[in-house]
Amino acid sequence: MAREPSTLRRWPVDVRGAAVCLGVLAAAAAVTRADGPPADDRTTGFVYGPIYLEHQTGAGHPERPERLRAIVDRLEARGLLGRLRPIAPRPAEERWLTTVHASEYVRRVRDRCRAGAGHVDTTDAPVSPKSYDAAVAAVGGVLAAVDAVAEGTVRNAFCAVRPPGHHARRNRAMGFCLFNNVAIAARYAQKKHGLAKVLIVDWDVHHGNGTQEMFYAGPTVFYFGIHQSPFYPGTGRADERGEGEGRGTTLNVPLAAGAGDRAYRQALERHLVPAAEAFRPDVVLISAGFDAHENDLLGRMKVTAGGFADLTRIVKAIAARHCGGRLISVLEGGYHLEGLADSAEAHLRVLME
Repeated sequence: MAREPSTLRRWPVDVRGAAVCLGVLAAAAAVTRADGPPADDRTTGFVYGPIYLEHQTGAGHPERPERLRAIVDRLEARGLLGRLRPIAPRPAEERWLTTVHASEYVRRVRDRCRAGAGHVDTTDAPVSPKSYDAAVAAVGGVLAAVDAVAEGTVRNAFCAVRPPGHHARRNRAMGFCLFNNVAIAARYAQKKHGLAKVLIVDWDVHHGNGTQEMFYAGPTVFYFGIHQSPFYPGTGRADERGEGEGRGTTLNVPLAAGAGDRAYRQALERHLVPAAEAFRPDVVLISAGFDAHENDLLGRMKVTAGGFADLTRIVKAIAARHCGGRLISVLEGGYHLEGLADSAEAHLRVLME
């Protein structure tokens, strides 16, 4: 594996370095920043761990460890990293994985990774021997963020995790995704913290088919997806609205290639805001894909970093209005490194306001 930049070595998020982490946080709490409030006033949480770099996808693959390096280095360069509250990832227990995934599938992912099989189910879900550990820690990091937000340790949180998750189905890997981080977090918020109604906002350039599918027939999780269409994975039509008791708790806004800031902002204002008003969530989760950025390698959208800031502001206002600001954002796509860093920085600046 390539050498980690100094930021990743210094930032205290490795679970094995818990004692060091506590010491650094105690020291930081005693420092006053010249440009703002005391350093202990870090009410936006940040999930990251070196384990996420151990998921190796192969040379030239767009979903690569450098994505997280780009985000963390940018936050350090802008002086934002020290203003975030670190949330250490932990391996998620299997009982939480199986709230949305089949037990047999969890075992298959583990066994394929550890056997060095190269992929799970499809070649668009590449894995390496450490990929299962990274995927379980990605879920665990998001669950730790849910704990921190639900318990009031932080107001909101951003989870810089990989592999991403929103294409992962109950019993199948798909589209770079192994476990559905956001879907598991939704069930965890309900079962662990009694947050009965969960709103998921997915603005990745690709439709979150796995997440939609898992909650399509239930009334307690509202899935909102805005994405390029027609495009991979071919789902997410406007007439996909849920079924049975879940009728009306799925809402998709497919947009043609070339849509930019205005179209995205209007879609959220016209469709998501009134839907949230009717649903009244107890917690909000974001599948924060930044691959709708104008420079992204995979999508054909024209959203800017400023556009992602606008989307964040709208969703943050929904959380403030309906659920005391409880908001957890989870990284999905975003493959142009500078565009990803720009967008993640803009996203976090709004969360930190």
